[in-house]
Amino acid sequence: MHNNISKILDEVEKVVIGKREVIVKILTAILAHGHILLDDVPGIGKTTLAVALSRTLGLTFGRVQFTPDVLPSDITGFSIYSKSSDSFTYKPGIAVGVHLLLGDEINRTSSKTQSALLEAMEEGQVTVDGESHPLKKPFIVIATQNNVGTAGTQLLPYAQLDRFLIKLGMGYPSRQSEMDIISGRQTANPVDAITCVATVENLVRMQHEVLHITVKDSIVDYIARLAEASRSHPWLELGISPRGSLFVNKMAKARAYATGRDYVIPEDVLHVFLDVCAHRIILSQAAREKKITAERALCDLLDEVRVPDGLKC
Repeated sequence: MHNNISKILDEVEKVVIGKREVIVKILTAILAHGHILLDDVPGIGKTTLAVALSRTLGLTFGRVQFTPDVLPSDITGFSIYSKSSDSFTYKPGIAVGVHLLLGDEINRTSSKTQSALLEAMEEGQVTVDGESHPLKKPFIVIATQNNVGTAGTQLLPYAQLDRFLIKLGMGYPSRQSEMDIISGRQTANPVDAITCVATVENLVRMQHEVLHITVKDSIVDYIARLAEASRSHPWLELGISPRGSLFVNKMAKARAYATGRDYVIPEDVLHVFLDVCAHRIILSQAAREKKITAERALCDLLDEVRVPDGLKC
């Protein structure tokens, strides 16, 4: 494991106990210039994880609790008329001026507000009254949605789901981890003791280094063959898009970097494939009737497509 990465993980794990693999995946996605969607039940630490990451990485942090009455202008900002100057002044929204934006329960807001966030995620800017306003770099969105209590929710459209590099669930902690969580919060909030072990400049440098990780033609061919096979798989109505292939490549490079290598191996692709692709596919009617999950369909795909150089990981 890359030394800087280990320090960051150790610091975050002081607060988010027993979830190192999830923390690794989220940090890897950040290194790959990606956005993260956390889909799980309430109260398992999604918000705490985002706050701990921002403090550990030295990132400015913003949070919006999405509800049906949150407006696009709350995200992007708005122009207000000043009578004294006879001109309009731009008032920034929550996405402007922060490095890491936590969007809590993104599925509880309107499609218009979701679309406003989409532009910020995709373009690194917001547009108000025809004028573009750049966001800080890096700009990272960690969005959450709960898969229970869905009354009044607005499902994310496929096009917006596709903009998230990875979609993860955290899951409940083990009994020992839960005991440690309870014990650690008897007299104080451990988040307050988080130490900044990296800077924005450190993170930008690591993201730049990830871009230069080597990907051999055999690995590129493997990713392309997986995508091609998904588009004719009997369990899939909609397979992996070219954007999905690009994201698998980006995430595999970031995993190689986090592991301490300057080149991608087939294991990197296999390790990130489900997290990158499960939310990008649509199951066929036959698969739904058999109660096949997206993960099961993708595992079947991985079994069918030959790994380059005969390597099994």
